[in-house]
Amino acid sequence: MAEIKYTLVSDGPSNRALLPLLTWLLSKHLRDRAIQFEWADLRKLHKPPARLADKIKAALDLYPCDLLFVHRDAENENPQNRYREIGQALEEVENDIQIPPSICVVPVRMMEAWLLFDKNAVRKAAGNPQGSLSLALPNLNNLEQLPDPKAILHNLLRAASGLSGRRLKDFTNRYLGLAVHRVPDYIEDFTPLRGLPAFNRLENDLQDIITSQGWESP
Repeated sequence: MAEIKYTLVSDGPSNRALLPLLTWLLSKHLRDRAIQFEWADLRKLHKPPARLADKIKAALDLYPCDLLFVHRDAENENPQNRYREIGQALEEVENDIQIPPSICVVPVRMMEAWLLFDKNAVRKAAGNPQGSLSLALPNLNNLEQLPDPKAILHNLLRAASGLSGRRLKDFTNRYLGLAVHRVPDYIEDFTPLRGLPAFNRLENDLQDIITSQGWESP
């Protein structure tokens, strides 16, 4: 089986949670390919790069790939500003080195918005898969309009844990970050996100790359 390898350059380590989503997308469009991936962990470099263009250069040097994903959360910015920022960084890098096909990943407002639709995944990530406490997930159609999806996901994980008192405090202090990373690992199908503008753009851009590179199944 032919292989395709991608690298994700992201805002920070918590955004490694995008890897299962990106792998799922690729597997849907490249069914005859084995998908390999790396998250560009630049934290242990002697001088970790701060500028986005420098991060991309370092990532391509350390994690060579067939396809590059560059992530920035929109946060309070207009998403178009983030796309422009990534595009400019890629152009700067391209002046110095050859870069693989590249795709912008710009969730609105934060990556966590794309993890707020699967109750079972939240329960499993919280370590309480059989929990019965009702979880009030946001309306799927409004996920990209939520002002603070990270706080919502954190609160859902706390509730899903079924813990209270000192045990809940310990969960929050020691395990909450890990639980966030685990949520997408338990999501088997990201199809419900189709219809959200930012997710649609990501998938459409991926389809365009696949077509332009001739990666479609024969």
